[in-house]
Amino acid sequence: MCVLMALLFCGSAGLLSWAAEDGDELELSFEDVAVGKIPKKWKVEGTRQTGPLATWKVAREADAPDGKQVLVLTSPNHTSNGTYNLCWTNAVKFLDGEIEVKVKGNTGKVDQGGGPIWRVKDKDNYYICRANPLENNLRVYYVKDGKRKELASANVDIPIDKWHEIKIEHEGNHIVCSFNGKKLLEVDDGTFPAAGGVGLWTKADAATSFDEFEVEVGADDDDDSYSDSDDDEDDDGDDDDNK
Repeated sequence: MCVLMALLFCGSAGLLSWAAEDGDELELSFEDVAVGKIPKKWKVEGTRQTGPLATWKVAREADAPDGKQVLVLTSPNHTSNGTYNLCWTNAVKFLDGEIEVKVKGNTGKVDQGGGPIWRVKDKDNYYICRANPLENNLRVYYVKDGKRKELASANVDIPIDKWHEIKIEHEGNHIVCSFNGKKLLEVDDGTFPAAGGVGLWTKADAATSFDEFEVEVGADDDDDSYSDSDDDEDDDGDDDDNK
């Protein structure tokens, strides 16, 4: 039997820092993070960063799916159309399993929406599944050395200023992406075969809210799926072709 480790970033009763529960569960609640701060062991970075880093923080929102607080990119602080804004943690190593997150696109003229990143090696190397209300599509990519490659895309209605759910399932090289409970994308890719961090992503000027971020990793993942290290690499990438 495959035992799952669940990592919940949500608005229900939770913890200020990572902690094991019954040996197989880790939780962090946005409710217990000070407004204006980001969760413990998370960091803000940018892929192909031009100008200042974006502002990410926990904020109170009346329509939060769970509780009253969410994690939100409130301001990009730059005018780069090709910068990817990241808020992520390498304290948890994700290889195989599932990731779910609620996403609400708030504003953005160049880009809107966003989504989860996983198997993150550093700010320039990771998988990303994002929903874009401007384009009304869901796409999965990998970003390698700062360059993004589309793996699959599907058209779907994505009203702005509404909460939507993105779910990814990754086993070996097989990736499945669902939107609001419906499977839309399925692809095989072996670009990043090793476990990596997890986090959240927007592009350019997309200001987006996130809540109920849940990660489940299989028991066969690395024994150090939870770590206190903050190692990261800073390799600069260059160009992009798709939103």
